[in-house]
Amino acid sequence: MVSAELALAVPVLMLLIVLAIQFALWEHASAITKAAAQEGVRAARLEGGTANDGESEARSFLAQAGPRIVAAPLVSAWRSPADARVEVTGTAVSLLPWIHLPVRAVASSPVEEYRSPRMGP
Repeated sequence: MVSAELALAVPVLMLLIVLAIQFALWEHASAITKAAAQEGVRAARLEGGTANDGESEARSFLAQAGPRIVAAPLVSAWRSPADARVEVTGTAVSLLPWIHLPVRAVASSPVEEYRSPRMGP
C-alpha cells in the first residue's frame, strides 16, 4: 500500500521540483534581458551615441551575463533626437522540451544633450 502511494507521489513531486526550477530560470532570464535593455539604452542615450552603440552594448551584456540563459536573443535599438529605445527578446532556457517561455524587455530614455546656461532674466 505504501509503495503504491510512493510510486504515485514521487513523480508528481519530481515534476513540481522541475517546474519550480524552470520558473526560476525564466525569472533569471527575464532579469538578464531587462538589464541588457537598460545597458543598451544607457549607451544609446549618451551625447554622440547611436542606436548601433545601444544594440552592441546590449549584445555584449547578454554575451557576458547570460550566454546560455537567454536562447536566441534578438536586440533592436532606435534613437531619435529626443529619445532612445532598446528592446531585447528571446527565450528562457528550458529544462523540458515542450516548454518555451519567452522573455522580453524594453528600456527607453530621453537623449542626453548639452544646453548652455541661460544668461540674464
